[in-house]
Amino acid sequence: MKTVYIFTAEDLEEVECLTVVDLLRRGGVDCRMVSLTDSLEIRGSHGIRMQADLTYPEADMEKAEALILPGGMPGTLHLGEDRRLAADLLKAKQSGKLLAAICAAPRVLGGLGLLQGERATCHPGHEEYLTGAELTENEVEISGNVITSRGLGTAIPFALAILARLQGPEEAEKVRKAIVFN
Repeated sequence: MKTVYIFTAEDLEEVECLTVVDLLRRGGVDCRMVSLTDSLEIRGSHGIRMQADLTYPEADMEKAEALILPGGMPGTLHLGEDRRLAADLLKAKQSGKLLAAICAAPRVLGGLGLLQGERATCHPGHEEYLTGAELTENEVEISGNVITSRGLGTAIPFALAILARLQGPEEAEKVRKAIVFN
């Protein structure tokens, strides 16, 4: 079973995180929520409490096939401030692993120079942080080993795009039909 990590920080956008976790798990991917704090409990930007699977020191980054960043503010800023995460994102990009970010979170990738020469999209108002990217307004943008998306309203297509990359389009289609998503 493929393992991927989605990183959780205080004040993240709950739906963008949990939609990805849910759909990837439905599709047979071991999607683990990794807390950037010392606690497994994370409070989202709308006051919803969630429990991560691991704290950062417990996560084996070598094992992960993809690293995923949910958006939300100021959760995205917390992601961008974490030096451990920055180092692991850079290493993942160099080794050809899948990187995915939604809403404001593509700005983290842009700030690290990981969108240079890639097509990318993000939540309106964060475009200036996607350094070196060819900007689009598509719901989901797939460019090389980077998948970006615009926001909560695009969380399902974002998750399905990640699933298609990891498990194949047939599995993504099976999950799409099971959740009755058009």
